[in-house]
Amino acid sequence: MAKPNFIELPTRDLAASLVFFDTVFGMKMTGFGPTYACTLTGDVDLGLQADPSEWTKAPLPVVEVNDLEATLSAVTAAGAAITKPIFSFPGGRRFHFLDPSGNELAAMQADAT
Repeated sequence: MAKPNFIELPTRDLAASLVFFDTVFGMKMTGFGPTYACTLTGDVDLGLQADPSEWTKAPLPVVEVNDLEATLSAVTAAGAAITKPIFSFPGGRRFHFLDPSGNELAAMQADAT
């Protein structure tokens, strides 16, 4: 069964955002290069994207699925536009798409551990 597992936010200042989320909410983030960090709780995690070329227009909900290719097929069969094809990232693979209301979401499959 699919479940929301991630919300990604664009950030103009990664360092300031890291301090903010730690100070206010006690969220400890793991850095993945100079422009990305996220919590790694295993529940619904928060990611911070500081690379402007990777920003989405709004917060990006990410839905974890068991079979990324089957989900891609289902999304395209339902008529949704793919905004970013399947790509790998540390911990898995994902793609982005638009729902019928034009909201951008992502579907991801975690690497086998």
